[in-house]
Amino acid sequence: MGGHREKDDGSLLRAVAAGDAAALADLYDRHAGWLHARLARRCADPEVVREVLQDTFVTVWRSAAAHRGEEAGGWLWTIAARRLVDARRAQERVARVAVEPVETEAAAPSAEDRVLAGLEYGDVGTALDRISPELREVLRATVVDGLTTRETARLLGIPEGTVKSRARRARTELRAALAQLNPSPLGGPA
Repeated sequence: MGGHREKDDGSLLRAVAAGDAAALADLYDRHAGWLHARLARRCADPEVVREVLQDTFVTVWRSAAAHRGEEAGGWLWTIAARRLVDARRAQERVARVAVEPVETEAAAPSAEDRVLAGLEYGDVGTALDRISPELREVLRATVVDGLTTRETARLLGIPEGTVKSRARRARTELRAALAQLNPSPLGGPA
């Protein structure tokens, strides 16, 4: 592929932002395997997984300039997870249109879909936006993605002890942000 093998992900993303297709190919080679595996754990349809993976890298091509220097793996997974949620919503819309308006359990969004939607659009999403990006990355990896401390450390490129301390700080800051959004009617802790 390209001559970017020795470059780190941040350098590759800057090259992609400048229109370097070989840098995108190198990013794909580095990250597509684990992204595919994680997407496949969340979606049984291989066609949807393939489309989401492709959409992820199309998004990277279009928005690499928006990368703010955070760890590239976490940024890529955030894009992929959002594309997966979008794909599931599109499938649900198609299913609702294609099926007579009959109550079926299959039409109801899964618990995971509701949680992901809440994380993006509800109070939790608003509160998550109020905590620092490095804490948010750890929470998404450990809570939303269900990764172990070791997997999170490997994904984010930080020591396991840092993952643990950031997870504790993230939970504390998230609780405080949620309390500001929903103050207790009794005036005490929520």
